[in-house]
This record gives sequence, C-alpha cells and structure tokens, in this order.
Amino acid sequence: MPQQFTHKVPSLLEPIRLQEYGVGVFDAFPTKSALKKALKKGYIQIDGRLASSATFIRGGETLVLTVPENQPAKKRFILKLKVIFEDDHLAVIHKPAGILVSGNHFKTINNALIQNLKPSRLEDATQPQPVHRLDFPTTGLLLIGKTSTSIRALNTQFKTKRIKKTYYAVTIGTMNGEGLITREIDGKPSQSRYKVLQSIASERFEQLNLVALEPITGRRHQLRKHLMHIGHPIFGDRDYGKEGLLLKGKGLYLHAHTLKFEHPFTKELLVLKDDFPKNFKKLFDTAI
Repeated sequence: MPQQFTHKVPSLLEPIRLQEYGVGVFDAFPTKSALKKALKKGYIQIDGRLASSATFIRGGETLVLTVPENQPAKKRFILKLKVIFEDDHLAVIHKPAGILVSGNHFKTINNALIQNLKPSRLEDATQPQPVHRLDFPTTGLLLIGKTSTSIRALNTQFKTKRIKKTYYAVTIGTMNGEGLITREIDGKPSQSRYKVLQSIASERFEQLNLVALEPITGRRHQLRKHLMHIGHPIFGDRDYGKEGLLLKGKGLYLHAHTLKFEHPFTKELLVLKDDFPKNFKKLFDTAI
C-alpha cells in the first residue's frame, strides 16, 4: 500500500519554487536531485493538484507526498560527527577527510546528519542539509541548515558573499608574502586571496609553507587549482599536485578552519573555528 506524508507550508515572505523550498522536507527525498525525481514521477501534490518543478508556493499550502509501495526504505548511514555549533536554525560540524558531503552515494555527511544533530523545534523544520560543499579529502567546518527558511537564507548569504570562509593549506616550493589569484576556472571569473604565514625548509620539497586562503568566488576545486596555477600546489594533492611530490598515505593538507557570518535570524555575528588536524601541527606552530 502506498505511503503518504503531509507537510503544511508556513507563511512565506515571497513566493518560491517548490524545488527550492522542498529540499529536505520529506525524508524519502532529502536532496534537490531526489526532489526533482519525485516531482518528475508525479509523487507530490499541492492542495490536491499535481506539482512540478515549475510550481511556486506562496505559504499556507499543504504538500502531500505519495510514495509507491515498492519504493525502497531509505537506510541511515551511522557516522559520529563533531558538532561545533547548533541551534534550532542551523548547525556547523567538522567534516573529516575521506568522505563526500553529498551526492548519489550512501556514505556521505548528508546521510549522517540526522543521527548527530538535535531535531529543530521550529514549524518548518526539515531534514538537515549542507548548504555548501567541501572536497572529499578536505577537512574542516561545514555549515548545515535545519529548517527550510534557514536553508534558503544561508544559500542567499553565500550568493551575496556574506559568509567568509578561511582555509589553511600547506603548499610546496619557495613562496613568500601575500597576493590575489585571479585566474579563470572553467571560463568563469575566479578570485582567491592568500597569505604565507610560516615556512620551513624541506630537503625533498625545497620549502613547505603554511598559507591562509580566502576564496572570494566559489568555483569547484578553486583553491587547489589556483595554487597549482602559481606553481605552489597543496601538499598531498593527488589531482593538482606535481608528479613525484606525493607522500603515500598523507592525504591533502587543506583545512576549512574559520566561518564568519551573521546568524540570519538572531543577527549574532558568528566566528566559528575548527582546530587544525594533527598533520598540520606536526609541521607548523598552529597557535594562530
């Protein structure tokens, strides 16, 4: 027998597409891609009418998801995550290396969030959703939305560049000072700031540097590509590093250390930090 799930849309400040609002509303289809598939298959109705990816909602509607009987039950991925900050609206967690944030895979951060975060008590609470990504080998802070309104607000802050992210990396080669890298990525304008904080001599790598990085734009693999472009790839980068300059089992030395943004609802300025991984501490004085 088909299962039905109902969601009442709260008051909204402005109309929004269902495919944007509905991300995480239903556990059976928690991601944007999964929601699009549900809409395409005709699983969702709004006030008794079939919904589509072009449907807008304005607040007050009733969404009904009908899941066919043969729809496989969604499994839960169990992974203990360190929670840096959490309230009813949002959370910030530590992402370990060697795991995807989301995607069409079982072992993702997205699938582990519900076991690690407290349920939101707000009316538009939904399944927690990451609002940005970190690469598979990258460690550090990951921002999570816990309500439909929060997810939209945080996405808007990213688009308008009101969320500042600071990364730290270990780079290879003689590198000094600071600068702005402006090389295009995939034909799109891209900017990254860097500042060398410490350097140590290396017999094999000439020099290793602890570098602070601020991505001004948000292209895929931007920091890794930009540092490769200026001749100082990140230590341990198998995709953009120099051949013969990799150490087996060391991983990528790139860490998302700081998030700075205004809480979209309390208006508090949040400055959140994630301690350096042990591999950084073995090389540099990370008391910064």
